[in-house]
Amino acid sequence: MGPVSLAEVTANADLQTRVDRKYLLPPEAVPVLAGALGDRALALEIDGARVFSYQSVYFDTPVRTSYLAAAHGRRRRFKVRTRTYADSGDCVLEVKTTGGRGQTIKVRRPYDPALRDVLTAEALAFVDDALGAPDLARTLEPVLTTAYWRATVLGVDLGFRLTADTDLVCSSPGGASVLMDGQVVVETKSWSAPTRPDRVLWWMGHRPVRISKYCVGMAALHPELPANRWHRALRHHLQVR
Repeated sequence: MGPVSLAEVTANADLQTRVDRKYLLPPEAVPVLAGALGDRALALEIDGARVFSYQSVYFDTPVRTSYLAAAHGRRRRFKVRTRTYADSGDCVLEVKTTGGRGQTIKVRRPYDPALRDVLTAEALAFVDDALGAPDLARTLEPVLTTAYWRATVLGVDLGFRLTADTDLVCSSPGGASVLMDGQVVVETKSWSAPTRPDRVLWWMGHRPVRISKYCVGMAALHPELPANRWHRALRHHLQVR
């Protein structure tokens, strides 16, 4: 698989309004998927590296409004997080919303990595503008940190981006953590229709699963929360430590 630069990924795969599909794969399935995608898929490469460290801090209300909207399958959902690209030190503030048709809409802005677990007044204004809910934005607090390694693949003329995340660790502010054991979280991102990676994964016998790093981490660390939508991942793939 050939390389592609970060600038090219940004220019060619700016899928901020999109449909996401997620899969859980054993590590040995990843080379099969990569081989089936062929030469028209390129891997993000920076200074010779193709796998990069990511850290995200998620914010929710004291009554876990964001989590419960996902747990109960509400059509309109949101997530607020900072994401730090550990290799470069860059950080962004992101607000993700899910529309009535299941599309993910994401807005983001640069953020100070030293403040990644704090929402400043300016950040709250940004979140308020994205959500249109000032009373909610003011109550947001950091509730979960995730860390993982990510590889990104771009379908040059096929209209998709694919990410593969490994070694996922979810931690609470109190220090408890859970580890996703031996699974790769693969996510396809497209405008709407299934992509070539989706079809390859179906051919390999894999189907989309309900999984969210934030929600699975919260459910594992807080067993009092409703978690039926993520039963498979919680039962088979997470280890509390």
